[in-house]
Amino acid sequence: MGKDWGVTLWKTGKEDPRRVIHSIKVGFAMTLASSLCLLQKEEPPFRGIGQNTMWALITVVILLEFTAGATLRKGLNRIVGTVLGILLVLLVEHLSAHRPIPRAVFMGWTVFVFGAAATYVRFIPTIKKYDYGVLVFILTFGMILVANYQVDNTTSMVRDRFYTIAIGCGICLFLSLLILPTWSGDDLHKSTITKLEGLAKSVEACVGDYFGDAQRKEIQDELPKDSIDQNCIKVLDSKNTDETMALYASWEPRYQENCYKSPWQQYVKFGDALRRFGYTIMALHGCLHTEIQTPPSVRDLFKEQCTRLAEEVSKVLVELANSMRNRRHFSLEIISSHLHLALQDLNTALRSQTQILSDSMNRKDSRVSVTTSFEANSSPLRESKTAGPPEQRSKHVIASLEFSEALPFAAFASLLLEAVARLDHVIEEAKELGRIARFKEYKAGDDNVVTLEKTKSDFVEKYFPPSGTE
Repeated sequence: MGKDWGVTLWKTGKEDPRRVIHSIKVGFAMTLASSLCLLQKEEPPFRGIGQNTMWALITVVILLEFTAGATLRKGLNRIVGTVLGILLVLLVEHLSAHRPIPRAVFMGWTVFVFGAAATYVRFIPTIKKYDYGVLVFILTFGMILVANYQVDNTTSMVRDRFYTIAIGCGICLFLSLLILPTWSGDDLHKSTITKLEGLAKSVEACVGDYFGDAQRKEIQDELPKDSIDQNCIKVLDSKNTDETMALYASWEPRYQENCYKSPWQQYVKFGDALRRFGYTIMALHGCLHTEIQTPPSVRDLFKEQCTRLAEEVSKVLVELANSMRNRRHFSLEIISSHLHLALQDLNTALRSQTQILSDSMNRKDSRVSVTTSFEANSSPLRESKTAGPPEQRSKHVIASLEFSEALPFAAFASLLLEAVARLDHVIEEAKELGRIARFKEYKAGDDNVVTLEKTKSDFVEKYFPPSGTE
């Protein structure tokens, strides 16, 4: 048991050493906050701070988050909420002194009104970003107002608590922003790159598995079991994580010198495009596990074209990941030229091999006619002996249908083309992200990326027009 815990603790720190650094910073911050209890002097500005050390310690434990953006968000919200709560208490105290109604009744009425109003405001979508500040405002207002009713001189108490809370916030912001900071924006950026690379591996491995390509064995060996599902699921389940990191990153200072506008919401949009692309890859992977499969002889006719198309899709995703890693634009012409050719080759192969479908239909027609004749001459007793379980009978019936050999591949090819179509939207969102984040410009002869005018490539619409257009 102890050995398992030791291994778990070691792996946790090894996966992300920043966790160890954050733990040390929290311990150091708590030590600094606790040391305020040594300030027991009665002279300003230390008067009363030692007795309110608990508030500084609570502030440190609550505020100090893993990333700088989360800490800055909580810290500023706590300071603003505390100040507004104190100011409102002073206003209520001033008004209660000039009201004919009893003070207790007036205080109860104000607590109800402002508490209900502040809680209702939290439901407004634009206030969600400041939700923690609203909570602090409600708590500060209620606690100080009640304490002011029970204690005669609350001014010094409020002042001392505010000072200790401010000291706790200062400790958190100092350690989070200046001592080995962890930026949510960098985490979001790296997470997007990882998702692109994971999808690139999944596309190529999925098509390689479908065609049983031995040449793809190296790629498949690099990926653990069910890695295609794992890579796609990570992308599909990343919406809440992306939105949270984008929210925290919006509070962080713009430490990228070329970034004139916060691109974090564009990262969220780019993540949405990746998720739509990931849904298609998951469906494509599902074709590997269908009950009715296209014979290898039919698959081999389109193996080269589909494999090449998957390789080009993977190359586009890898190029997008590299351009994002280097914070540079990409050349749409360069990354799409080979993809266009691969689509043309697959289109030509599909058109030239349409005879396979008619051959498949003829074989199924003869099989159905023989089966029908046999069933007509068979006795009910023999039928009951050879029918087999219901699920097996269903598979035999489906297998005898027309085009049953070609339909599974048609579904696979259709999903592969849909993936290319959705890749077009991914490229557009990547271009917009590069424009907003001011990625580096392209220079001929090096690896930096080009800034292109926004033009819709429409890969699939160009080479696979809708029916009726010819």
